[in-house]
Amino acid sequence: MNFIANIGFAVRSFLADLGHGAALFVRLMRLFGVTMRRFGLVRDQIHFLGNYSLAIIAVSGLFVGFVLSLQGYYTLQRYGSSEALGLLVALSLVRELGPVVSALLFAGRAGTSLTAEIGLMKAGEQLSAMDLMAVDPVQRILAPRFWAGVITMPLLAAVFSAVGIIGGWMVGVLMIGVDAGAFWSQMQGGVDVWKDVGNGVVKSIVFGVTVTFVALLQGYDAQPTPEGVSRATTRTVVVASLAVLALDFVLTAMMFSI
Repeated sequence: MNFIANIGFAVRSFLADLGHGAALFVRLMRLFGVTMRRFGLVRDQIHFLGNYSLAIIAVSGLFVGFVLSLQGYYTLQRYGSSEALGLLVALSLVRELGPVVSALLFAGRAGTSLTAEIGLMKAGEQLSAMDLMAVDPVQRILAPRFWAGVITMPLLAAVFSAVGIIGGWMVGVLMIGVDAGAFWSQMQGGVDVWKDVGNGVVKSIVFGVTVTFVALLQGYDAQPTPEGVSRATTRTVVVASLAVLALDFVLTAMMFSI
């Protein structure tokens, strides 16, 4: 009986948490117009989330481009298709690696910052004080950060892909000796703007919504103690990373089936 009771309690807790998260998500979506009327708050968060994440995104994209070009060249060389190296690098980055790796880095850098910030505000009773002053903390604190994350994530993914392509060109053309004309012409002829680049943009927007919402939810629901904030920050990285990888599979299956 205790085993059945524990299962029932776990299911009930899961459904309660799911309902609470869904209600908060709907509320954030409904606050889009109100938040954009005070765009200064969103702008400050875009600077905080995007500018401070730009260095790790750019450096990671450069080295991913290095490795992708090096591995791709020796694979394509077996089949006499080394001229298609530019196409391989570009498609790999704009379709998959750009949005996915950027989202994982964004979760580790910006997501943890959001969770820690909101969690510390809750531990310091700042959110409760705002409630007492008739200021909605969801509208004033969470919504600007949520929409800033949604806007920032596609921009960071675009930077990651662009820098990765430059890194692939540096290794493939300057170091290995692939013809520069073939590198760029194959890329230009094989990458479709709507099908390939558009799919990557859609993925990055979905990942931005997911990672930012998970970070804010974990911070908003964190226990108001140092240990609670620490656990919430850890959960942000784990949950957001798993959600990004799972959504990547679902979105890829949907996009290739259309």
